Amino acid sequence: MFYRRKFYTVKNDFVEKFNEHFNKTNLPNQLKHGARLVGRWMNDNKDNTTEIFAIWEYDSYDDYIEIENNIKADGTHVKRIKEWYEKNGGREHVFTEYILEVKNEALVSTLNKDN
Repeated sequence: MFYRRKFYTVKNDFVEKFNEHFNKTNLPNQLKHGARLVGRWMNDNKDNTTEIFAIWEYDSYDDYIEIENNIKADGTHVKRIKEWYEKNGGREHVFTEYILEVKNEALVSTLNKDN
């Protein structure tokens, strides 16, 4: 199995829009292409920002790459993403004003293989 954590730091006044976008646009498309969501959580940083992160599961790293390539090649999805950014002032504006940090990290188990 391969696990990844997608992490965001988002200004609090954008959290609702960001979560709605995830639930209506990104989650259905990820699932459609074979990604499996372990869970998605958020935590108030107490500085007018919120940490939001999801953990995803894949059969292998190669499956993850294939799924991501299929998502990026999905023209209908790409159009929806572009429209969402435009509705919110454009991609650059969103990443300057609302989404302050993004990380996409592989997770490595600390358990022994035979456990």
